[in-house]
Amino acid sequence: MFRAGHAHAGVLVLLALIAQLLIDHAAISETMKWVARVGFPLAAILISAGFFAAAAGKGITQPTSLIAILYIGVAVLAVALIVTGVGLVKN
Repeated sequence: MFRAGHAHAGVLVLLALIAQLLIDHAAISETMKWVARVGFPLAAILISAGFFAAAAGKGITQPTSLIAILYIGVAVLAVALIVTGVGLVKN
């Protein structure tokens, strides 16, 4: 889980940086741009934190209930991706 947390953090931070450039060209309102701009880095934090939190503790062989943080991060990432994608298609 710790290896997955670090790997996802790196990949999602790169995605967040690239997405910032794409959001500049998306035909969406300023509010939705803000949602997308905050959503990508927030998703990177939440997804990585979900992996780390799910593995916290001694003798853990199964993910803990804190895996819910991971799913919240995935939902945030999905919203940011959809907002950005719709804005790019509209442009």
